[in-house]
Amino acid sequence: MTLQNAFQQQADTCARMGSPFMGQLLGLLATELPSDAPLTNRLTEFKGDIGPAGHSLPLRVAGGLHALVLSGRSASLKAAYPPKAVTDAVLQAAVLETLEEHEAFLLDWIETPPQTNEVRRSAALIAGAHVALQHFDRPIVLSELGASGGLNLMWDHYALEIAGAQFGPAASVLTLKPDWDGAAPPDATPHIADRAGVDLNPLNPRNPDDLLRLTAFLWPDQPHRFELTNAAAKIWDAGLARSDAIYWLEHRLQSAPANHLHLIQHTVAWQYFPKSAQIRGTELIEAQGARATDETPLAWLSMETGGDTTGAIGALLTLRLWPGDITLELGQADFHGRWIKWAL
Repeated sequence: MTLQNAFQQQADTCARMGSPFMGQLLGLLATELPSDAPLTNRLTEFKGDIGPAGHSLPLRVAGGLHALVLSGRSASLKAAYPPKAVTDAVLQAAVLETLEEHEAFLLDWIETPPQTNEVRRSAALIAGAHVALQHFDRPIVLSELGASGGLNLMWDHYALEIAGAQFGPAASVLTLKPDWDGAAPPDATPHIADRAGVDLNPLNPRNPDDLLRLTAFLWPDQPHRFELTNAAAKIWDAGLARSDAIYWLEHRLQSAPANHLHLIQHTVAWQYFPKSAQIRGTELIEAQGARATDETPLAWLSMETGGDTTGAIGALLTLRLWPGDITLELGQADFHGRWIKWAL
């Protein structure tokens, strides 16, 4: 895949997922990225998949530009960003000026992958956890792989409102309202006794620099996502480890107490793990599942792509439960949590 193709593909995906501005911005970058600039040269050095299922280079560049806007470093670019609507010519001029003026910042920014920590994915996690509790009603030990800033570890503090019904605390810090297709999930009252996550580059939402990185990867013409992220950041209180996810998981599995449901979750993270890590992780979870009893139940809740990276089909929601090795296909969800097609 060429850089031009990667930017155009991402532009089309963003437009399809409700962000005309990102479609405009990335479409311009697909054709107007300076061919002889250091930033372009660095982008061409990346090996392997540079698109949304790999290095995701277009979103890295877009996130860096957005960070310059949010931090006030580029007044000219801010003047061309939402909520303003500008022509392609105006946006192009502002972007090209910024690429040159803030070259060093952007070269540093693109060295790490996007970390959106999309809070709306918690809608799927809430529903999936309720199904798990229907099978094993225990206090929860919650473990998240690829947790980024850990905002989705806090889902028990969020309300889920679907089809006239509300799940979660009455005085929630935020309310998730996805377009819901299907029956309501079972009612439950989750009690999370312990929560922790792991990431190669964990972010602290209470740290201004880390919060900037989390919000910079949100799309500028979708202010509701900013509101949810900032609300979740204010109540964030979760342990995050900087480690290899599978190494951390192995030790986490060994320390789960009895008479608790150990719930492992991940959303749009597993697909980025190396194949060897996926195999090892599956082996560890299944081995622990084989040892599980009614006093030490285990649940594995995932929201991951089934091969679609365009946003047209969304992610697959899967829940595995032990003892019994029960696999439940819960449905599909939009990668950003805008809609859920519930299958149960």
